[in-house]
Amino acid sequence: MTTLWRQSRVGVHIAAGLAILFACLVVASAARSEVTAFKQAVAEAAARDDELAEFYRNNDYRPIWTSASAQDAERRKELFAAIDTAPIHGLPSERYDPGSLREQLAQVRSPRDRGLAEVEMSRRLLRLARDMETGMLVPARIDNGIKRNVPVRKGAEYLADFAQSDPADFFRTLPPESHEYARLMKEKLRLERVAARGGWGRTVAARSLEPGDAGEQVVALRDRLKAMGYLRRSMSQSYDARVQRAVQQFQADHGLTPDGVAGPGTMAEINRGVDERLKSIHVAMERERWVNIDPRNRYILVNITDFTARIVDNGSVTFETRSVIGSTRSDKQTPEFSQDMTYLEINPDWTVPRGILRRDYLPQLQNNPNALGHLQVVDSRGRVVPRGQVNFARYSAGNFPFNLRQPPSRNNALGTVKFMFPNPYAIYLHDTPEKHLFSRETRAYSSGCVRLNDPYDFAYELLSRQEADPEPFFQRILNSGRQTRVNLETPVPVHLIYRTAFTRAKGNTQYRRDIYGRDAAIWDALSRAGVTLQPVQG
Repeated sequence: MTTLWRQSRVGVHIAAGLAILFACLVVASAARSEVTAFKQAVAEAAARDDELAEFYRNNDYRPIWTSASAQDAERRKELFAAIDTAPIHGLPSERYDPGSLREQLAQVRSPRDRGLAEVEMSRRLLRLARDMETGMLVPARIDNGIKRNVPVRKGAEYLADFAQSDPADFFRTLPPESHEYARLMKEKLRLERVAARGGWGRTVAARSLEPGDAGEQVVALRDRLKAMGYLRRSMSQSYDARVQRAVQQFQADHGLTPDGVAGPGTMAEINRGVDERLKSIHVAMERERWVNIDPRNRYILVNITDFTARIVDNGSVTFETRSVIGSTRSDKQTPEFSQDMTYLEINPDWTVPRGILRRDYLPQLQNNPNALGHLQVVDSRGRVVPRGQVNFARYSAGNFPFNLRQPPSRNNALGTVKFMFPNPYAIYLHDTPEKHLFSRETRAYSSGCVRLNDPYDFAYELLSRQEADPEPFFQRILNSGRQTRVNLETPVPVHLIYRTAFTRAKGNTQYRRDIYGRDAAIWDALSRAGVTLQPVQG
């Protein structure tokens, strides 16, 4: 009996062990089934997007959002926090639809549901990350004059970086780290608060006002300048010296001739509402996300709307000069792009661009072969062809086989020096004999290139990094009259930008007119993408 009892107990233990083993196998099988179902759902949802598919394939379809780990919970929390604070950067939270994402997470009931939610969170992350780092819009789709190549990163790189980073740090480092971007954000918040308080008050009905005027419209001007921060409290009803100084400061901040007279142009800018300035700030922030400027190095900054060219070293402007830019005609507008300046040419010749030749000059030569006597007719091998040997009337704009060239001289269309940053658009900086244009408030007169008011000083500053005494070096070549190329030992990046709103380290935010209408087009695109103006209390 004892033996049988012992055998019975052994049998019970074996049975129990087998039952436990079977249960474990069942659980393991179920767990494997869940993992398989999750991975299949991830693969299926990611298959529609090559970038998502690449990341999850490299990650063996493991989750980065939807596991029960504290790490994934932190990632989810920081993504929703970044979406909620996106409007600070001028990005609409609705674009990333956090409500539907929260709802999808709340309705997860199966491994498949979890896999679909996993991929959807990564999809929203990619959209937000790209918008914050390199902008919502594709510049070339907005205006043909915006030639900027935005450094968009691959989606798989974003996700891999996110998976290996502290999530809060990841989102914090996405927006531009420039001082300009930070100051634009500050101005955006300031204007939103102004808008919440009702703006700058009533507009000024007078077409123009000047020192010595008095009456109700001067009071309206005074009150508006005071609301904008240009004038302290005053009860005067006359256009006195204080009002004149306030108008001058306003004009300086808006690229107007600071004569202290509120003429039609100045009055139009004074009457612009807070909403219009906010739109300019939104556009400027989007543009800042497009441009990757390293402030630690030397670069040249040409702001088309400001009619200026600056040399910037370690974030500080070391040289500035007035510029003339392309006219407002659609075929002559200065494009926006970045390229490295590699050399300057002293005593340059000028070969007439083919567009100008066909459009403007060939018709003149057909009417009078002796027209444009300052230009040489040159064949494809660079040889000068006597005009008497050319029957201009037999050619059309499409088959004219010659070029027109102006030899080096102080009357050359390019002046006596040009600064070259080779690019597909045939744009460069140069001198000009038409010095009178620099005294004008609006300076959009060229065929696209950028003319400089102080080209010699500009050259001296550029050459100061490689010549002990750049001025006599430059003047010696200039006085020789010979066409001479001088290479820059270190290429200098040139950024042709278009900002109707920009900041300075000290002083007020600057605003300029949208001379080409590009910012209006960008705002329309931002608006279609969901950007709105949001007054902020406080």
